[in-house]
Amino acid sequence: MIGVTTMRLTILLLMAVSAHAQDDLSKQLLTIKRIYVERLTGGETAAQMRDLLISSLHGAKLYVLTENPERADAILRGAAEDLIYTDQFQSSDSVDLHGGVGTGSRSTRTSTAARSLSVSVGDRESADIRERKHEALGTVRLVNKDGDVIWSTTQESNGAKFRGASADVADKITRQLEADYQRARQH
Repeated sequence: MIGVTTMRLTILLLMAVSAHAQDDLSKQLLTIKRIYVERLTGGETAAQMRDLLISSLHGAKLYVLTENPERADAILRGAAEDLIYTDQFQSSDSVDLHGGVGTGSRSTRTSTAARSLSVSVGDRESADIRERKHEALGTVRLVNKDGDVIWSTTQESNGAKFRGASADVADKITRQLEADYQRARQH
């Protein structure tokens, strides 16, 4: 019984220390003055996403952005992808109905009679829908000089009303950083 209680207290203490350490790392958002945005990994569009991210962060005016990693207090690292593709949907439906009735009689001298009835109905419908889609994804982390991750986020977008998916992702990343910065200021 004493062993279980000791283990529970140890776990609670470790959780408190871990939460405090993470809180200390997020407080570092307030001490950073200068950020270097590293080249993002990903497809060919990662370089464009980096430029959009730099522009969005510069507009937020939280930090000074530098092109010299030696002068930076923290480095923003991550990956980005911007995909344009065509989503295709094909369907085909058909309904057919056939029917037929026939009668006949034959006599050698007086009369010959024949009757026949036939019905046929058919309907066929097909659809081929092609939709151009555009989606972007960015996952970034802010790393201090000791190599500790002090902030991270992942954002994605299918595009906004008046901007493309990549620009929307860059703005979402910036808004998330601003919100977390303000949250750190309030604690």
